[in-house]
Amino acid sequence: MRYTFYIVFCLLCFASCDEQTERMTGYEVHGIDVSHYQSYINWDTVAAQDVRFAFMKATEGHTFVDTMFCYNWEQTERVGIKRGAYHFFRPTLNARTQAMNFRDNVTLRTGDLPPVLDVEVIDGASKAEIIIGMQTWLSLTELHYGIRPIIYTNLKFYNKYLVGYFDEYVMWIARYNDSAQPKLAAGKDWHFWQYGNKGRLKGIKGDVDFNVFSGNIFELEELGLAPRTVFSWEAESGE
Repeated sequence: MRYTFYIVFCLLCFASCDEQTERMTGYEVHGIDVSHYQSYINWDTVAAQDVRFAFMKATEGHTFVDTMFCYNWEQTERVGIKRGAYHFFRPTLNARTQAMNFRDNVTLRTGDLPPVLDVEVIDGASKAEIIIGMQTWLSLTELHYGIRPIIYTNLKFYNKYLVGYFDEYVMWIARYNDSAQPKLAAGKDWHFWQYGNKGRLKGIKGDVDFNVFSGNIFELEELGLAPRTVFSWEAESGE
């Protein structure tokens, strides 16, 4: 009897974990984030489904470039979806070299969302190493593009490693929950919320992450890159 109960319980848990993510209500601005895992996306079809912004993986570590980045980057601009690019951070690798990888592969235009640093793994690094590496990547990237980057992480990672740091940065938080908003330690506000990773949209094969923005469409526009001359830290430092 206990064994039967255990099997039923496990099946129910599995079904719950595999449940499709429904679009969140009560928010004006909806978006998604994608990478090569979604393969080729029909962005015209996606744009017709109230998707106002899209973050896409650009780079990871020292040399990796997402195979679908260029396609997604060009197509989102073409269909009028506000776009943003993110770098998957590897805390044990040189942060300056990681910043250069992103810089060399991502050209931002007026109106694009700020660069995003995706930090969610420790790879055996200490908290101090994570913070110092993040500070290096964020500072160099801001210097180059002239806009303060966004930080992406999950709620558990933020509360364990980042609370008390980077309070001036826009936070994009992953927290999969039916309705409860992410509650960051020390009362820090979230700006983007990735609330599910099993969303379905026409034009995308398979699952996609669903997100909302905490403000309205005008506030989203204000986050975009303003026109400026791109700065090269290597040129200034003589390297």
